[in-house]
Amino acid sequence: MENQFVGIWTYRSVLNNPELSVDFNALEFGRGNLKIEATAPGKLKGSIYGPGWALTLKGAIQYGAPATLWFQGSGEVNGALWVYDYLCYAAPQIPNGKNQIPALVGTVTRAIPHPNGSGGTSPAGVVASFYAVLQP
Repeated sequence: MENQFVGIWTYRSVLNNPELSVDFNALEFGRGNLKIEATAPGKLKGSIYGPGWALTLKGAIQYGAPATLWFQGSGEVNGALWVYDYLCYAAPQIPNGKNQIPALVGTVTRAIPHPNGSGGTSPAGVVASFYAVLQP
């Protein structure tokens, strides 16, 4: 089966805060490029990266309706190990939709604590929602 997920995706994640009054910009958790590479059937590899950081991805794809992707990103950022777990689904094409772009929607979880750049520690277990859209 051809891997329709191969390519570079624009990735954005937001904190799961139910308070509607919180400014949308205050919810940003992360942004970057998500690169999925061709690999063995059912497997996933690639990277997620942005200015000054990159994580190597490994995981699996379960084809179905919807397709499910699970992967873990890990790497050293500013001398500290970062590890994140991702679970997402391929959003289906909606009948009568116009100019739909392939999209992934899911959850990202910080697997281990790491320094946050302001002298503190970003704790493990933080969960955010994300989406990614395929770049042309």
